[in-house]
Amino acid sequence: MLAGAAVAALALVPGTAAAKLAASGDPNRTYVEARAAAMNGDHGRSAALFAAMAETQPSDPDLAKKGLGEALGAGQIDLALRLARSIPTAKLPTDARLLLVADEVRRRRLDRALPWLSVAADNGDLSFLSPVITAWDFAERGDLTRALTTVDQIPVGSLLAPLRDEEKALILLKFRRTADAEPYARRAIGSAGSRETRLRLALADGFLAAGDRARAQIMLEGIDAGAGDARQRILGGRRSGQAIDNSAKALSEILTAFGTDLARMQRTAPPIGLVQVARYANPDNSGATILLALLLDTQGRSEEALGLLRAVPPSDAMISEARDGQARVLSEGKRFNEAYAVAAAAAAAPNATASDFSRLGDVYQAMKRYNEAANAYGRAIALGEAQGRKSDLWTMLLLQASALQEANRWPETKQALEKGLALAPDQPLLLNFLGYAKLEKGEDTDAAEAMIRKASALAPEDASIIDSLGWAQFKRGKTADAITTLQKAAEKDPDQAEIQEHLGDALYTSGRRYEARFAWSAALVTGEDEIVARVKAKLTSGLTTTNAAP
Repeated sequence: MLAGAAVAALALVPGTAAAKLAASGDPNRTYVEARAAAMNGDHGRSAALFAAMAETQPSDPDLAKKGLGEALGAGQIDLALRLARSIPTAKLPTDARLLLVADEVRRRRLDRALPWLSVAADNGDLSFLSPVITAWDFAERGDLTRALTTVDQIPVGSLLAPLRDEEKALILLKFRRTADAEPYARRAIGSAGSRETRLRLALADGFLAAGDRARAQIMLEGIDAGAGDARQRILGGRRSGQAIDNSAKALSEILTAFGTDLARMQRTAPPIGLVQVARYANPDNSGATILLALLLDTQGRSEEALGLLRAVPPSDAMISEARDGQARVLSEGKRFNEAYAVAAAAAAAPNATASDFSRLGDVYQAMKRYNEAANAYGRAIALGEAQGRKSDLWTMLLLQASALQEANRWPETKQALEKGLALAPDQPLLLNFLGYAKLEKGEDTDAAEAMIRKASALAPEDASIIDSLGWAQFKRGKTADAITTLQKAAEKDPDQAEIQEHLGDALYTSGRRYEARFAWSAALVTGEDEIVARVKAKLTSGLTTTNAAP
């Protein structure tokens, strides 16, 4: 790293100027400075330094690739594009090729976008995207038949296959074929996952643009309560601003879908470059902006994340999700006053929705103000009931029950859970919660175990529910069965301290003391204060009635 006064002088020179100053000296020191900037979270400066080095050493594409990655991470799209065009085609990273595709699509030069997808590179095949780009090319040239035929040719095993109905619905709406679009739209909504609200609004906008107000309103059935303002606009015959009606918006939504699916199905963070390209393809895609913010937060870049979330305008249809993100980032950072300010302001607004009060409840819960949390969730439930939103109510009742339980209000906890089960009798989270709570209270243990068994049958891969079943067996004296069940839970989620504590208690009771100590020690790694205190006592003096798990 640069030393002494040189470092201080360089720190005072912003951005590209700093990069040029550094690059004019020793390239080895410049490289170290670029790496140090990246490690310190200054990705914009790192990108500028690498770019300056790449200009002076054009024979080394790795410098340009490093600069490109940093530029994408910092959202410096112009610099990323310039670097991408300087890298040999076969050496282009996947996100660089996607960026070049997005740039051509934005310029309505779809014929120039396609070659980037068919590039033979050793870091990923993007040709699977060609059908959707081609289909939208036909659509934008007025050829509906060839557009639909191209979508139909997407292979069953392709990454695009789950989006075929969505693309057909959107293309048909572009041609005002609303009756033909409706069945595809319904199926697309059913498989949209976390994008459901945004997709419902996009489709509703499409139906409105095509003059079909009745079908636009149908798209709103079951829409998230947080989209209240957008819902009212559509009911009034005005669009929400979420339309997906050209190739750039379609590409942006596809990349956003890939990003959310990566996070949901593989439990891994999607590449930031992918989401940055989605935002570049359609800067109005607030869903991509929110996803990017949450990704940045996982990397410790909470201020950048909050800046993105705050930039989502109050009129945006996704503002509720943006506020959710702000409250979550602030709460996780223990910035409770700021989190409360965001949540309380939304809940105090004249048009506050059930989602606004639910968010306030989440913040109170994070602050361990459990009675206020329960009251806020109660307001959310009342609003949901008034709006006839039965599909959302069981979730809010579950949240309220959790707050009530923490506040030691068992009769009301049980009442909330039973009310939730009356609405959603096959919801495993409700069944497990009520069954486990009854076990802890020693209340109606036969019914409690039956509830947990039903929950486990409905969600056989859920480690927490398997743990509840094992604990029910242990509480009822079936120690051998309990150990088998708890070991299965621990295999599925070895990092959950409660499971390891339960397993340790069961092993100790069966006389397997060494194995019990091993399980208890594992519980110490991730356990919170209450569990840690009990486990330390058990490791010191063994299992007693005073340190047993409840």
